Order: sequence, then structure tokens, then C-alpha cells
Amino acid sequence: MNKELIINAAPHGVDIALLEDKKLVELHTEKVDARFAVGDLYLGKVKKLIPGLNAAFVDVGHEKDAFLHYTDLSPYARSLLKFTQQAINDRSPEGFDFAQFPNEPEIIKTGKINEVLNGKPNILVQILKEPIAAKGPRLSCEISLPGRFVVLTPFNDIVAVSRKIHSAEERKRLQRIIESIKQKNFGVIVRTAAEGKNTAELHEDLSELVATWKTIQKNLQGAVAPAKILSEQTKTTSILRDLLNEDFNRIVTNDKGIYADAKSYIQKIAPEKADIVTLHANNGGMGVFDQYGITKQVKASFGKTVNLNSGAYIIIEHTEALHVIDVNSGYKSVSNNQEQNALETNMEAAEEIARQLRLRDIGGIIVVDFIDMKLPDNKKKLMEAMEGFMQPDRAKHAVLPISKFGLMQITRQRMKPEMNINTQEVCPSCHGTGKIASTLILEDEIEKNLNYLITHKHRNLTIMVNPIVHAYLTKGWLWSKAAKWKRKFKQTVTIKADTNYQLTEFRFFDQDGEEIKI
Repeated sequence: MNKELIINAAPHGVDIALLEDKKLVELHTEKVDARFAVGDLYLGKVKKLIPGLNAAFVDVGHEKDAFLHYTDLSPYARSLLKFTQQAINDRSPEGFDFAQFPNEPEIIKTGKINEVLNGKPNILVQILKEPIAAKGPRLSCEISLPGRFVVLTPFNDIVAVSRKIHSAEERKRLQRIIESIKQKNFGVIVRTAAEGKNTAELHEDLSELVATWKTIQKNLQGAVAPAKILSEQTKTTSILRDLLNEDFNRIVTNDKGIYADAKSYIQKIAPEKADIVTLHANNGGMGVFDQYGITKQVKASFGKTVNLNSGAYIIIEHTEALHVIDVNSGYKSVSNNQEQNALETNMEAAEEIARQLRLRDIGGIIVVDFIDMKLPDNKKKLMEAMEGFMQPDRAKHAVLPISKFGLMQITRQRMKPEMNINTQEVCPSCHGTGKIASTLILEDEIEKNLNYLITHKHRNLTIMVNPIVHAYLTKGWLWSKAAKWKRKFKQTVTIKADTNYQLTEFRFFDQDGEEIKI
């Protein structure tokens, strides 16, 4: 698969496009003034406990208090509370030794929020979900610091290896390495990218994360809630960390700083492919997104209706509770067999739907109304195909079998607001009002201006109008509006059509072709 990463730095922020075989599959935007990004750490103040929800509302500086559910507290919540308080009150230059920090007993899964957060203390929290609509951020106390090869989880000594590493021998090798190099009081999750890496590479990644934890500990000293303690890397850097691998064929950016970061990163993970990183030269004023056809794909992909190559199309509707996608066959026909037509169209639509979910970052419940199929085998094929199409999606998701009503339900993890790009423009004729001057009024206005010009000794006039208006004014030959004006003003009046004119636009030109301004 041909994978490309195109990064466009602009005044409003950074836009990052992921292409697979030249097709846009992910689009990320990092705004200059972005706040409360997933992964940010805050010192929050518990404001309100809601026993009925088994949750708490925490002030982290957002206009709406953030939401913290008991299930997101982490088993080590009491250790985290103790650590937070100790770090705030610590005044030593180097900070206390976290390896010697005595952990508290774990909380139980079926406990109550007021048993843990009684007294409304200050607590270190991590943004789990960005603010969406009228909701504040969602928080977690399961602090995790992601690196390229490992994820650091304080307050435990557990070493876990990604299940996507299928070799049992490789999993055991990685576990032995991490157990030999990790410090006490730190749990480690080994990521899929660690497969085949040596001890030095893993140790370097782990050491950087431990240094980050020490920075958090230092930033907590004397902090007053609410306060940001540590910001997650920029979205650009985090995407480079999570996405970049040796499978990429091209990385292009128009920013020198991002170019240097990406080049340095590729040299670390795949030195032989450092040449794939290039700096876009703005030749002829063409932007990097325009040159690689991304702007055009964005405009074609974010409307309510998405057309497929075969003539079929899908319609995407958003409601408060869920997203609804309707599949229509259009004029597609691959055979005289209705069942086969339905299967082929549904397969094509499923691939596009999986792409749209990633591209728009649609989360929550998605209901897809596929074209009805009668054979159970075909329904099974479609479900298996959808699972395959969604496999590259990094967000957690689940696909349910097609119901007896022909509906497929999909759930997808929602981490941030859905990306919604407006693909419509204000109508230049009605200026967004939905109304234009009636043809009769337009005709009267042209005649009034024509009368004024002829009165002021202009001869052999030409009127340029939109083709639709031209057809209206010249229809009927002897009884057309043009013939009527010729008889009325006793001179030739030429009417010409120009497709560049808006519906209600018209202009007058003299016999030399010069425009007459009125």
C-alpha cells in the first residue's frame, strides 16, 4: 500500500492528511489556540460529587466542569491522591524519589465515588476526551505517558505486551527486556511498534518517559488548582509518533520546523528511508494540499451525499443520538441478478463508509441502512468485509451483524468532536437568501436601463446576460422581448449569452465593445 503524509502549516494551525493509495483516509487539524487536548495533564479541583451517577465534576479551567466517572478513577486512585498532595507540598530542588513512594491499597471496582474523593481534594487528572458540544472534557485518573515503543503507567509494576505482537517468543523477549530496565513503581505497556527493537532503543524510549514523569512531579510543586501540569505533544508530533513507520512512501510539509522533526524521526526508526521526507516548494503559489489533490478530495468527501465511482451513492445524516447512513444503488447495475447487484453495491459502499468514519472522525453509534439482501451468506460476507475495511482504524470500534431489518450497527470510539467541513458556498445570485429577483422585475430593470442609454444617444447596444436569461429574452423570435425592444426603440439591440454571468447579472456594451457603466 502506498502511504503518504502531507502536512500543511497555515496561520490557523496545522492540517495533516493521511493518504493511502492516493485516497484521503484521515484528516487532522491542530488549531493554534487549541486547549484541552487528549493526553493533557491537569491539576483539578473536585467541585461536586454525584452519587447517583457515581461520578464527580472537576474544575480544570474549562467553562464547563469536566466529568470524572468512578470507572475512570484507576485502581491506584488513592496512591494518585497521596502523590498529588505530596508533590504539591514538596519543596526540595530535586523532588522526592518516586521509586521509594509507598503506594496505597487499590480501590475496588464496585466502590462509590464519595468513598474515594470525599473532601473534594485536588487531584492529578488526564484528558480522556476533548470537550464536545456543550459538554466539558472527560477525565481519567489512569495516568499514561505514551512513547514510540512503550507506554508508562505509574503506581504499579505490571509489564504488558501488545496482543498484536503474535509471536509468543517475541512477546517473552520484550517482557524480559522491560522487566530488566524499568524502575520500581512504573508499569509499562509494550506497543506493537516495539517488535524487533533492541534493548538500547527500548531503554532510550523508557528513559524519556521517566524524565517526563519527573517533569510532572516538578510542575506540581506549589501548583494551585486548576492548572495545566503537562501538555501532550502537539498533534503533529503525536501523529508522527503514532503513525510514522517504514511503510510510508512520502512525507511532505511546507514548514521547516516540522520538516526537521519528521526527518529526525524517520532517521531514528528507518534511516534508509530518510529521503522520503521533503520540504514543499511553493512554486507558482500552489499550496501543498492543492498540489497533491487533497483540497479537491476534501470538498468531494465532506458533503451530505457522497458519490461512489460506480454511480451508487451514500447519504450521511447526523442526529443528536447517532449517525445514520443510507446506501443507494443509483444507476449501478452489474448483472440482471438483483441480489448480486445489491451485494456488489453494498461492498463498494462498505469500503467508502469505513473511510468516511476515519476521515470525519465519526464516533458513537452509526446505523447503516444497506440495500436489502435475502441470502444469509451475502449478509455474512458484507459483515466480514466491513470488519476488514475497518481494521486499519486506530479508534476502538465494533461491528454488529445485519439485523432482520437490514440494518448494520457500528460503534466507534469518540475521542474528539467530529470533523465537519462546510462544502457549500453562498449563492452569488441570491447571496444566501434563497430568493432572487423575479424574471419580470429583471426584464423591467434591463428595459429601464436600455431606455436610459438610448435616450443618451447610445446606438447598436449589446446586452450580455446569463444563458438562461438569454433564452427567456429571445424566445419566440418575432414576439420575443428582444424583438419588442427593437420595434420600441427603432434600433438593433443584440442580446448575447455568457456562462460566466450569474443568473441576475447583466451588462451593456457599446458598438466598440466597451462596457457602459450605469
